[in-house]
Amino acid sequence: MDNPLQPHHFARVDETPDTWFYQPPRIVTHIDEPACAALALFYKERLPAGGRILDLMSSCVSHLPKDVVFDRVIGHGMNVTELKANPQLIGGFVQDLNKNPALPFADATFDGCTVAVSVQYMTRPVEIFSEVARILRPGAPFILSFSNRMFPTKAVAIWRALDDHQHGGLVNLYFRLSGGFGPAEFIDISPFPGRSDPLYAVVAERA
Repeated sequence: MDNPLQPHHFARVDETPDTWFYQPPRIVTHIDEPACAALALFYKERLPAGGRILDLMSSCVSHLPKDVVFDRVIGHGMNVTELKANPQLIGGFVQDLNKNPALPFADATFDGCTVAVSVQYMTRPVEIFSEVARILRPGAPFILSFSNRMFPTKAVAIWRALDDHQHGGLVNLYFRLSGGFGPAEFIDISPFPGRSDPLYAVVAERA
């Protein structure tokens, strides 16, 4: 399909290297506790128990359910201290996906992939989604979640210009342009609307 996205859609207020911005470790969660719990429950419903999971754009927490055993969980992030503080990871790696979206894994390695409240920082989302499709096994889910919280200077222009439901449509477009997934599903998983952070997910399975 034709790609309507243009370079200016991915401009950011702060165009300094991302490695500078993420150098100080942030040992915090970026959504409130009810939203964290809602995301863990959603992962429990959608990720295969016993599977190999890749947590892209991770930090000191992966939001995975504590009562589900996975074969292994590999984390990717921009700060090694944050990844080492994450108790749910058995390994991790630091890589600037906006500079190099190629993932260091063989084809069909993982049974699921997650990106929690970070898709707004991708400047090369279609390339990243294509790489995720490559390293997922057929039928494996790719789950992206987002809220209304962000580092605004590092979020791309098109994200800043849209509302929450339009964000869902944008992520759906990323899936379709990547060419490696089935139909995407947009779900409102906000735990207590108006009383806690809003939370949305877009999910598609590897074709």
